[in-house]
Amino acid sequence: MTNDTQRSVVLKRRPTGEPGPGHFEIVSNPVPQPGAGEVLTRTIWLSIDPYMRGRLREVQTYAAPIMPGEVMTGETIGEVIASGDPGFAPGDIVGGARGWQSHSISPAAALYKIDRHAAPLSAYLGVLGMPGTTAYSGMTDIGQPKKGETVVISAASGAVGSVAGQLAKRAGARVVGVAGGPDKCLWVQEALGFDACIDHRVGNLDSALRDTCPDGIDVYFENVGGALQHAVFAQLNAFARVVMCGMVAQYNETEMPPGPNLGFVIGKRVRIQGLIVSDNPARFAEWRALASPWVKDGSLHYRETVLDGLDSAPAALTGILRGENFGKMLVKVGADPA
Repeated sequence: MTNDTQRSVVLKRRPTGEPGPGHFEIVSNPVPQPGAGEVLTRTIWLSIDPYMRGRLREVQTYAAPIMPGEVMTGETIGEVIASGDPGFAPGDIVGGARGWQSHSISPAAALYKIDRHAAPLSAYLGVLGMPGTTAYSGMTDIGQPKKGETVVISAASGAVGSVAGQLAKRAGARVVGVAGGPDKCLWVQEALGFDACIDHRVGNLDSALRDTCPDGIDVYFENVGGALQHAVFAQLNAFARVVMCGMVAQYNETEMPPGPNLGFVIGKRVRIQGLIVSDNPARFAEWRALASPWVKDGSLHYRETVLDGLDSAPAALTGILRGENFGKMLVKVGADPA
């Protein structure tokens, strides 16, 4: 058994507006011992995702809020240190443990084993993890892009948008990304193969979308909201599908901005559907099986932004909500044996 100290990031006080390091604190405790049916892991990689901002609000959403004094939630990849379950042994690499902490106790039933040689371990929190599965579920169940259709992807260089757009390209659609800055737009077009990418920081979104999508928009994968959503909605075609995945533009707002007039939805018979990836847990294994060969052969592209050390997790959350990440935002908490 390790004699290390368990370090955890807990919520100190709820943020008003943008969260920052001052809203969290580090606490130290002895590393816990696993009981029967439990597994102790040391954290290697920690995922940072926009949805975490919603957990800092006091109101109940689709998941319970984090209370002051509680460990901040987040998906991790870790190494088994000790096990009270015969299905796991020290040295196994697993996903499924949660929390911004150096060591975690998890029910064995919540964990899944990872082949450390199949892909970089960090990929299981990004392209092969929740973001990739979210893109796959949204496109498979709601977007359903078809050959010849026009698909617009917001936050196209992000962990979800980059995969969603590549799936639409595989389906034969014309794919237009929207991203912030020339470097991101260049990567979206050259590495991901999107047909075009609009820099939302430059020019007029309405005219840029009209010029880039002259035949209208058939599928919109929504990660952002705000002004971009208004511009896209005005150009949706009849029978368009909108995958409502995220609204990061308003996550730090203390008062929600007025929403668009959705009366056009009836006349155009537009399908707008929200997406929570955990509603269909079977998609995770299904996506990993489908996408792992694409990652291995290099045909499914992804990027990562990595901050080092557990103490950097609050700054990583601030950064992803500002759009400072390029691809998947991760914190490297411990040594990666792979």
